[in-house]
Amino acid sequence: MTDRRLLYAAAFVRALAVGMTGVIAGLYLARLGLSPTASGLVIGGGIAGMALSMLVATLRADRFGRRRFLIALSLVAAAGGAVVALGSHAALIAVAAFIGMVNGMGRDRGAALVIETAILPATVTDAGRTRAFAWYNVLQDAGHAFGALLAGAPALLRTRFGVEELTALRGAMLFAAVLSLAAVAVYLKLSPTVEAVDPARRAPLTPETRRTLWRISSLFTLDSLGGGFLTAALVSYFFFRRFGVDEAVLGPLFFVARLLNAGSHLAAAWLARRIGLVNTMVFTHVPSSVLLASVAIAPNFAVAALLFLLREGLVEMDVPTRQSYVMAVVRPEERTVASGVTQLVRTTAIT
Repeated sequence: MTDRRLLYAAAFVRALAVGMTGVIAGLYLARLGLSPTASGLVIGGGIAGMALSMLVATLRADRFGRRRFLIALSLVAAAGGAVVALGSHAALIAVAAFIGMVNGMGRDRGAALVIETAILPATVTDAGRTRAFAWYNVLQDAGHAFGALLAGAPALLRTRFGVEELTALRGAMLFAAVLSLAAVAVYLKLSPTVEAVDPARRAPLTPETRRTLWRISSLFTLDSLGGGFLTAALVSYFFFRRFGVDEAVLGPLFFVARLLNAGSHLAAAWLARRIGLVNTMVFTHVPSSVLLASVAIAPNFAVAALLFLLREGLVEMDVPTRQSYVMAVVRPEERTVASGVTQLVRTTAIT
C-alpha cells in the first residue's frame, strides 16, 4: 500500500472518532449535568489542546520524525478521550479534553492534519496535487459522516436494550477514543520517505514565504473567527435545546452533512481546474455564510436542517483548494511549517 493510501486510511479512521465525538460530546456533557458555559469550556479546552499540539508539530515534527509524531498523537488522543468518557467531574474532564485534544468540532483539524498535509504533495505530481487533497478530504468527510451515523448508537442501546442513557453515551465516547488507536497500526506502515529531508539543516523560511504566509494566515484568521461558534458539538446542542431533537435524529443529519462535504471536495477540484484555486475559495464561501446565518432564524427543525445541509454542501469547497495552494507556493522543505502556521491560525481563531 502506498503512503498516499495509508494517509487516506488514517484520515478516515481518525475522522470516524471525530464524527462521533462532534455529535455526542454536547449531549454527553449536558447529561452529566454540566451547564452550557461549562460544556463550552470543555469543548474549548479540547480545541486549545489541539492548537498546542499543532504548534508543537509545526516546530518539532520534522526533527522528531513525522511517523513517530503521528503515532504519539494517536496514543495521547486515545488516553485523553478515555478519561473524558469515564470521568464525572467537570475539571477532570476539561483537563483530559485539553491533554487528549478531544475534538468537539465534528471535523478533523488537529496536528495529524498538519503533518499529513505536508507529506501528501510528495506522493503525487503537481498536476495531481489538488485532486489528491480532494480525495484526502473526501475520505475524511466520509469518516465524519459514518462517525455521525454511529453517534445514533446510544439511542439504539437505550430503546432496544434498555441501557441507561448516560451509560450509553459514555460507551460511545469511549468507543470514539478506542478508534484513535486504530490509526497507530496504519502509521506504523508508512515508509521512510515520508520523513523530512535532513531537517537539522533546513534553511529558515524565505522572506517571500514569510510574506505569503502572513497574508494567507491573516485571511484565514478572519474567516475562522466566525467559524469558531460553529463546532458540531455546539450545533447539535443548539438543535437539541431549540427543537428538542436527540442523537437519533442528529446522527443521520450529520451523516448527510458530511456526505455533502465529501462530494463538495471533488467538485472543488473540478472547479479549480476551470476558474483557479483562489476563485474557487472565494465564490463558494460567501453563499455558505448566508445559509449559515439563516439557520439561526429558521422557524422549525425541518427548515433549519435543510438550510444547514445546503450550507454543508458549499462550506468545505475551500478546503482542498486552500491546502493545495499553500503547498504550491512554498518550498518542499517548508511544507510542515506552512501547513502548521495556516492550520494553527484557523484553530486558534476558532478557540
